[in-house]
Amino acid sequence: MHFCKKRTAKPMKQNIYESLLAKKKKGAKSFAVLIDPDKVDAAKIDDLVELTVNAKVDYLLVGGSLVISNHLDEVVQLIKKNCSIPIILFPGTPSQVSKHADGLLYLSLISGRNPELLIGQHVISAPFVKQSGLEIISTGYMVIDGGAPTTVSYISNATPIPSDKNEIAMCTAMAAEMLGMKLIYMDAGSGAKRSINEEMIAAVSNQIEIPMVVGGGIKDPEKAYRNCKAGADLIVVGNAIEKDASLIKEMSDAIHSVPVII
Repeated sequence: MHFCKKRTAKPMKQNIYESLLAKKKKGAKSFAVLIDPDKVDAAKIDDLVELTVNAKVDYLLVGGSLVISNHLDEVVQLIKKNCSIPIILFPGTPSQVSKHADGLLYLSLISGRNPELLIGQHVISAPFVKQSGLEIISTGYMVIDGGAPTTVSYISNATPIPSDKNEIAMCTAMAAEMLGMKLIYMDAGSGAKRSINEEMIAAVSNQIEIPMVVGGGIKDPEKAYRNCKAGADLIVVGNAIEKDASLIKEMSDAIHSVPVII
């Protein structure tokens, strides 16, 4: 009699997520710099990476709503060559994958009602994503109105959550956590005129136990610090740093100065 061997799936990596959970448990805040592959060349990457290493940045996010160039792999490998900071893909679509990164935010746009971005594109990309060997972090992605049209709101064809509707954001995040998502990402979008207010961040943070990422429109260290005090676990800055890379050190110092539970 012949028996078929049961195929055992490889356990998914948990290094990045476990580090986020450990930091959240003791109240330590993290800082991520967002790098858009369409806006950097080799020389700029070298300079940017040097600044992030010196500033003790915790994570590097790579991606954007539109990645029109074809050098995602090249950008990730250039970063890897110069530093050991974990690289997390922040894809505009689930198919924007590079096996050279360390992890991937598997984003489901829970603030909108576009089925393609809730689950549709994920079904198509799932085999490729699973084969990538990356640490996959299921992420409830919430776009919050930042006072200006953004690429993500246009591409997603989804209306952002109004900036003054804290209860909608809170209930959306609660639903995502109960559905099993590991991370909440609240984003005002690249180039937002205003960042997410502290009241909304606090309202969401007080109702969930999973880590919360906040990004979009954060232009100065004081705002980053206030967002952390309100409950953000990880601050992401991209557009402001594209305009003034020297902000990296100031942002990092402010975020890491938030008191830690002993």
